[in-house]
Amino acid sequence: MDITLIICAHNEESVIGETIDAARKYSRGKFREIIVVDNASVDRTAEVAREHGARVVFEPEKGLPSARQCGFENSAGEYLAYIDADTLITPKWIDIVEKTFAERPDIVSLSGPRRYFGAVWYRVWLLNAMWYVSPLGYYVVGYMILGGNFVVKRSALEKIGGFDRTIKFYGEDTDLARRLSKVGKTLFKMNFYAYASARRFEKEGIWKVNVVYVFNYLWPVLFHRPYTKEYQDVR
Repeated sequence: MDITLIICAHNEESVIGETIDAARKYSRGKFREIIVVDNASVDRTAEVAREHGARVVFEPEKGLPSARQCGFENSAGEYLAYIDADTLITPKWIDIVEKTFAERPDIVSLSGPRRYFGAVWYRVWLLNAMWYVSPLGYYVVGYMILGGNFVVKRSALEKIGGFDRTIKFYGEDTDLARRLSKVGKTLFKMNFYAYASARRFEKEGIWKVNVVYVFNYLWPVLFHRPYTKEYQDVR
């Protein structure tokens, strides 16, 4: 497979190096390129990313879809993998990607949940357990993407016109899944997980964050727009 890994980052100097290192180690050289999109950072994100072997491109307009679109436009792979700057892929991650797309030519995207670190054990357990509700939503709605852990076919992304840059943060992944579902199947698999920091839940609270995420999954499905427009950077 011809895969480009794209990592969008805003002021992520403290975590971006570990993310790149894990991607390089566990992909076993199977990424065509690793691109870090420096999304209006004012710290050493770009410098650290280069030190760890990534190619850096710059997107001055702050916002996840803008950064994702920048990565799309500056990439060369037939498949584009997106992870967040605090996300670590697993040793089996790349194998699941290759096997799934080989066996399912009908799919245009593959996504899966997070498993968390950076909180006390019982909070990590609760956060991880909550993901087991997501297959129900996927079954009922028919599409689902987690923006911090997904792979999409370039050809499908081109067909839908890329990412919606009018969205800044919440709901951007469900908007993408909804539009991709018109050109092919979006697949969500529970065994296709990546590890991610629990920092947002630790700062804003587990229940508050989960309620916000649920509403911003339902609103793009029902009304084709996110429920929440404002968001807080958590570093």
